[in-house]
Amino acid sequence: MYRLFHMPLSPFCRKVRLALAEKRIEVELVEERYWERDPDFLRRNPAGKVPVLRVDGRSYPDSMAICEYLEERHPVPALFPEDTEGRFEMRRLVAWFDDKFFHEVTRRLLYEKVNKKVQGTGYPDSRTVKEGTKAVKFHLDYMAWLLDQRRWLAGDTLTLADFAAASHLSALDYTSDVDWARNENVRDWYAKIKSRPAFRGILADVVPGFPPPPHYADLDF
Repeated sequence: MYRLFHMPLSPFCRKVRLALAEKRIEVELVEERYWERDPDFLRRNPAGKVPVLRVDGRSYPDSMAICEYLEERHPVPALFPEDTEGRFEMRRLVAWFDDKFFHEVTRRLLYEKVNKKVQGTGYPDSRTVKEGTKAVKFHLDYMAWLLDQRRWLAGDTLTLADFAAASHLSALDYTSDVDWARNENVRDWYAKIKSRPAFRGILADVVPGFPPPPHYADLDF
């Protein structure tokens, strides 16, 4: 049994959860209020961040490192392309969403609207929220451009890049911050991702005080 210390709306935790679910790996989910800096948790990851995967008495932090570990230990079904160029493109896009998208969009929308209240650190900054609302349009258009050329974001097969993108977008969809009408290809891509059995746990997430919109768990949204 694996144990994952996580927070429900964290896109980094969601990426790991999707990889675990896609590979049908049984895991115990433990919510960790990492901002409280519990000494036991800091011993597992001195960086004080989630996710942290616990396996056989050892702790594995960092979402991408965890996904690499899972891919090597459980190679079927594969979430990394077989060829070198494909793996590079997959890793590039994972970094795009976990770095650029996170700082330009997720941090400015989800973290302002939800995390500040949950962590008791203040109220949303309206200027920051407006910046995030503007930035998400650029990223959706970039995804549309990719999907005009490919079946999935990194190529012709589903990869971790799709789960990384879906992790951020699903968290933003929880707060109704994604305009799915902006591009039909992006909407269809997300509908395919959302319909996968691996996504069921994500769609069941509920954060106290923040009910999801009616369309959030609707597969025919």
